[in-house]
Amino acid sequence: MDFISWLFDFILHIDQHLVEIINTFGIWTYIILFLIVFIETGLVVFPFLPGDSLLFAGGALAVLDGSVLKIVPLIIVLWIAAVLGDTVNYHIGKKIGTSIPEDSWFGKIINREKMEKAEAFFNKHGGKTIFIARFMPFIRTFAPFVAGASRMNYRYFLNYNVLGATVWVLLCTLAGYFFGNIPIVKDNFSIVVLGIIFVSVIPMFVSFFQAKFRKKKEN
Repeated sequence: MDFISWLFDFILHIDQHLVEIINTFGIWTYIILFLIVFIETGLVVFPFLPGDSLLFAGGALAVLDGSVLKIVPLIIVLWIAAVLGDTVNYHIGKKIGTSIPEDSWFGKIINREKMEKAEAFFNKHGGKTIFIARFMPFIRTFAPFVAGASRMNYRYFLNYNVLGATVWVLLCTLAGYFFGNIPIVKDNFSIVVLGIIFVSVIPMFVSFFQAKFRKKKEN
């Protein structure tokens, strides 16, 4: 199985894979979950790791009798990972965001023109951009990097980083905790995961079409 197939299977069947991780590593599962969330939010080259679905599955397993995962420490661990991940990502962007060679593959994604547009966007919409990005796969990974590269005020960024991480972790883990083991949800977990991903990207499509509409109106 190649990496893409494995990753797709891991995301769609995150509950099964998480059970395997728990059975294999026991209490160390907290560290593994911490690292997955930290890497997904903190390293800009890993936007494809599971986020929302991982939190949901973790919450669903925390409610089971005998599970090593307990909802309160799970929320604390995931919250710390989310806040630290965005913080590291911000400082990476601030440190190297403007020095990436424009002819590199990453430079074509994050170049000077896009940095200037991002800075203007952050200045216009403020920290709510960081908050909203928490609920958007891929964008969640790039937003703090661009915020750092475009020199968003760090204290301002941190406030929305903490707020976004708090709402994101609580919403996803508690949704799994209270609804993840309802029979219809448990028996159709792959569909639920796809639904979570779909709902997560709705803000991205709304922003895209709003920008298109504004551009068309200006022209």
